[in-house]
Amino acid sequence: MFIFGLISKRRYKGFNELKIDGMEILRYLPDNQVLFVSNHQTYFADAAAMYHVFFAALNGQNDIKGYKYLFHPKTNVYYVAAKETMTSGILPRIFMYVGAIPIMRTWRSKGKDVKRPVNFNDITNISKAIEDGWVITFPQGTTTPFKPIRRGTAHIIKKNKPIVIPIVIDGFRRSFDKKGLQIKKRGITQRLTIKPPLIIDYENDTVDEIVDNIAYAIEQHQDLVKVPSLESIKQDGEKKKGSFWSGKNY
Repeated sequence: MFIFGLISKRRYKGFNELKIDGMEILRYLPDNQVLFVSNHQTYFADAAAMYHVFFAALNGQNDIKGYKYLFHPKTNVYYVAAKETMTSGILPRIFMYVGAIPIMRTWRSKGKDVKRPVNFNDITNISKAIEDGWVITFPQGTTTPFKPIRRGTAHIIKKNKPIVIPIVIDGFRRSFDKKGLQIKKRGITQRLTIKPPLIIDYENDTVDEIVDNIAYAIEQHQDLVKVPSLESIKQDGEKKKGSFWSGKNY
């Protein structure tokens, strides 16, 4: 954790800046039985940023300045990650030792839609991690925005009854490549907002109600889909223009 903290530090306080809200919430959480749910923009940079923020907050800081907090990491922090992602190269394999809970996705594999039965060993491992400490999960299971929340997350919440903390991130997609290992653009302001715990009736709330609750909390509900930005419209226009002149419309 210390070594990866040193390696990744400048990605959030150097090449780019990370603006953080809600760090004080972390200091009031118990040592275990906490589940963080977040939207997802890159494979690795999102979770790495959360590790920095968690360690700094628990060491009394309100930002991630300096390196002092890296000497005192919280070692029982885990994150849920697709097994195929964690075995796709040397760095991901090493990063897995920081605290990955590798799972076999039941709906997606190597960029294709699949249908696999649920691996109950994966569910057991996530439950063990929640019992032991803090767990980060990305309940959409993809970096594509506004995709549905996976119902398995709600089942895990009903079974384990953790404190559920929503996190909303932004700017990571602009500053990193999809894996989150390479800097794509410098000078980007990334944002990480930690929200108060979700109010959940573990016994009476349905799976669908919990799914909706999470979707709104991490700002990924379909009701929140906005009109495309001017930048995205321009990018689409450039793509179509290139397609026209290359003769692909004929």
